Amino acid sequence: MYKHILVPVDLNDEHFGDKAVEHAVWLAGQTGATLHLLTALPGIHNSMVASYFPEDAALKMKQDVQSSLKAFAKRMIPEGIAYDYSVSEGKPYKVIVKSAERLGCDLIVMPSHKRSRANKLLIGSVATKVLEQSKVNVLILKPQQS
Repeated sequence: MYKHILVPVDLNDEHFGDKAVEHAVWLAGQTGATLHLLTALPGIHNSMVASYFPEDAALKMKQDVQSSLKAFAKRMIPEGIAYDYSVSEGKPYKVIVKSAERLGCDLIVMPSHKRSRANKLLIGSVATKVLEQSKVNVLILKPQQS
């Protein structure tokens, strides 16, 4: 049913995305799909932001994040499941939607933060924006109730 599944990963809160990755791994095992793990970095090459860092800081940051994502993938994805991983810059929801299109994904699996109604109105939610903008199916996993 699915051939390519995109799973956004927030490395600042790895456990937040564990359930989404576990669910995507299960789906990939059932369908033979390839998983595409993605971490989005805010626009660190933005001229205003870049002026505060040394020239090679953006490249070093991207390499560090890529290394962390690789370790996360090795820990979370069992042998026999095809996957790749990438790090892209930009607004997270835009990076997710564009990556899904570029990779030919037919499903995006992502978690949703537990936010208050007022918080959603003020800043929005990446999951909501992905759901609104994506041309492919999006499976949003609700946060675990504590």
